Amino acid sequence: MRSVETVVCLVALATVVAAFANRLRVPAPSLLVVVGVGVGLLPGVPAIEVPPAVVSLVVLPPLLYAASEELTWRDLRTVWRSVLVLAVGLVVASAAAVAAAAAAVAALSVSMAFVLGAALASTDPVAVSALARRLSLPARVQALVQAESLFNDGTSLVLFQVAVAVAAGGAAGTTVPGLLLHGAGEFVLLAGGGVLAGLVVAAVAIVVRRRVTDPVLETVAALLTPYGAFLLGEELHVSGVTAVIVAGLAVGRWRPRITTASTRLQVHAVYQTLIFVLESVVFSLIGLQLPVLVRSLSGAGRWSLAALAVTATLIVTRVAWVFPLWAAAHWRRGRRPDWAVPAIISWAGTRGVVPLAAALSIPLTTASGAALPQRDLVVVIAAAVIVCSLVVQGFTLEPLARSAGLGQPRATGRGHEETIARLRLADAALVRLDELAESNAAADVVIDRLRAGLQARLAGTGAAARGPDADPGQRTERELRGDLLAAESAELARLFDDGTISSATRQRLQRSLDLELARLADGQR
Repeated sequence: MRSVETVVCLVALATVVAAFANRLRVPAPSLLVVVGVGVGLLPGVPAIEVPPAVVSLVVLPPLLYAASEELTWRDLRTVWRSVLVLAVGLVVASAAAVAAAAAAVAALSVSMAFVLGAALASTDPVAVSALARRLSLPARVQALVQAESLFNDGTSLVLFQVAVAVAAGGAAGTTVPGLLLHGAGEFVLLAGGGVLAGLVVAAVAIVVRRRVTDPVLETVAALLTPYGAFLLGEELHVSGVTAVIVAGLAVGRWRPRITTASTRLQVHAVYQTLIFVLESVVFSLIGLQLPVLVRSLSGAGRWSLAALAVTATLIVTRVAWVFPLWAAAHWRRGRRPDWAVPAIISWAGTRGVVPLAAALSIPLTTASGAALPQRDLVVVIAAAVIVCSLVVQGFTLEPLARSAGLGQPRATGRGHEETIARLRLADAALVRLDELAESNAAADVVIDRLRAGLQARLAGTGAAARGPDADPGQRTERELRGDLLAAESAELARLFDDGTISSATRQRLQRSLDLELARLADGQR
């Protein structure tokens, strides 16, 4: 019962914080973390323990799935080389740099320092998506930071498992080349197996959702998909995180073909609510968890200095990795590099839910059954670094993007692109209407009324007013309007495929078309 009360209180607190965050124009996740730390420091607040299994199983799958569905294959193809460099090379470099800094400042053993480095090496897709959702970044930059955060978990997970095995004594007597070979094999097994598990679940989900016509049942299927992918991956002892991401990418690719407008609207509404609740709970818990962990540290000092040193190390390592690679890529093409983009990419490397789940999953004992030395200190430093990352980078990412000329608030961004797309959709509908008129598909008065509405939209005066449903030809008009909306949807897909519009613009315009299609469908019943 206490757990239910805690969740209800956290959601209520998050609703109030989110409202203030919108008014203050600050990211809600960062403000939630600050409020969580403040509440955790209040006297009399009960300690809240967060089992890592709850974070991994209950919270992560739907959040990762939603983030991966937002990433399109077209955007992924344009950035995959950069993603590969960041998701593998930068993760390894970050883990090594953090291990060196933690060993020097916090006097951690080499093995536990590498455990901390591996846990914090990857950026967090939940945090990155939550922060980037406020901005109108260029499509390539948005795709790069989001894809990197999704795909670097596989590398960090392998490093983390190897580091924990060494620290806990499970790899005693193993040589360094043996560890490297073991790590490479684990990476192939975890990542490759996760990809296969995700594709299997996605194939099942696509088949089911193509045959289900009830929006409620299809919404349930959509909610079960990420959990099914994660559980299958864990059952097969491969990466459940990778399975969820691949399932989201695959289902997102087929979603326009397997769902109706009404279902897409309903699933979108349900998922937005679920994401808000889960993000609210998890970011609040991150803040609440830090005071609890500090109190359990039983007098171990220097954790705050170590947390600041590790946070600075992660930022400096990312800057030192991104800027030279960006410059080299531009100089190789004979172009002068623009420093605004690598600045945003460097500063977008926030840590969040995934690193916290990894840190909390560090075993309590070694292979011999003795208490794992310095575990509590590692968990406290990891939690403090996550809080620093969400607060410092979270609060400053939007001002940095705007000062660099790359980001605008969502409410004002992408206006020109969306206007062009809306005009092109209206043009496509007019072309289709002319084809229908030539085939005598409806009376001239119906064709003229629809043409007047489309021309009014082109002129910027809005849709033409229509009278109440009364005459027998009205059903034909509704059917023709559905035909025109289908033409607009096809044109929207073409604009996206040829790179004219971004995925964000496509999603927003597709939602408008879905709303009108749903209204037409409701009028037919």
